[in-house]
Amino acid sequence: MSESERRAVSPVLAGPGTTVAAARRALADAFRRADMDTPDLDARVLIGHVLGLDHAGLVSAAARALSGEEIAAIEAIAARRLAGEPVARIVGWKEFWGLPLRLGPATLVPRPETEIVVETALAALDAQGLRRQPLCIADIGTGSGALLLALLSELPRAFAVGTDISAAALAVARANARALGLSERAGFVMCELGVALAGGFDLIVSNPPYVRSRDIAGLPPEVRNHDPVLALDGGLDGLRCYRGLASDADRLLGRRGHLVVELGAGAAADVAALFRTVGLATGRPRADLAGVARALQISRTECV
Repeated sequence: MSESERRAVSPVLAGPGTTVAAARRALADAFRRADMDTPDLDARVLIGHVLGLDHAGLVSAAARALSGEEIAAIEAIAARRLAGEPVARIVGWKEFWGLPLRLGPATLVPRPETEIVVETALAALDAQGLRRQPLCIADIGTGSGALLLALLSELPRAFAVGTDISAAALAVARANARALGLSERAGFVMCELGVALAGGFDLIVSNPPYVRSRDIAGLPPEVRNHDPVLALDGGLDGLRCYRGLASDADRLLGRRGHLVVELGAGAAADVAALFRTVGLATGRPRADLAGVARALQISRTECV
């Protein structure tokens, strides 16, 4: 849909006296006409954000008349959504693994499919009975801290360090750790991949940039125009960061440690080959709900 077409469907709410419920319906209708995937959910989240109300609060306030200032704020935020800005960017946070995570311009919006990395990592630890042990974890390319904080929420005796080349992203991750009460078990280091880390980790996770440089222009506008290129661009073949991880994995992994990486679509075989070339074992890639091979487990010994 062109920008002019989006403006044409922009909701124009009635003046003061429009109710919360009527505004919510108007936004949902506008988003539906704009072919957005989740119009009702988007409308609920955005109006709730403007009014400071959760879902229950919106229901109880359904018949309340909005003020002129509230209507103006709702229309302004709806225009941003109709222009293609993701809801998470507008409200400034996104839920991941049940945790509310603040975002910033330097961080990706955490995506549901990335949770398969957490699932795969926990399964690897559970296979060794290590979930309640004092583990040492690294999250390479931590961004908002999503993987690191999800794992700390499940591993009560673990300590984790996150790395990133972006100081701004690390500031967001630190703030998320503080907000979730996990900062005493989390540290953050600015470096390329894992070069500043000493090694010996029980578990390493990473969601590295893996989009081929030439493919970035073809990404959906919500990603292309709003996610940081630094966190997307995986080089000419999308494998640049995987090569770096593979070359340093033997040094970073502890004797029985595991590495779990997120995979770009269609990259499973190539990524697995990189790690096998340096003498590490790879398991069967785990698929997300769309059937895309999304997570790969790597270790010194055979893994499943």
